Amino acid sequence: MKAITPQEFELLKTSSDKLTIIDVREPWEYEEQNIGALNIPLCTLPIQLKKLEKYRFSKIVCHCKTGKRSQQAAKYLGKNGFQNVLSLEGGLQAYITQYAAEQG
Repeated sequence: MKAITPQEFELLKTSSDKLTIIDVREPWEYEEQNIGALNIPLCTLPIQLKKLEKYRFSKIVCHCKTGKRSQQAAKYLGKNGFQNVLSLEGGLQAYITQYAAEQG
């Protein structure tokens, strides 16, 4: 499992047309703040693998709030045959902090 920094993620978002972003937080967390990713909570990932099958050949970035759950999700997807899976280092919290700093 590889990690991607918030800066690398921002570049990837603007340069890749085959990018799938998966938010593995709970639905209530997603409702509070999100970046438009697919919301597939970590605990439901095993039963939603078929749903993700169509993304098998795209680059996948998993994220959560701080990066811990997304690491687990990325490892799980890797063990199940997904090859281009990354975890957002520091999670949404680090990404939003970095993005806000660049905007301000």
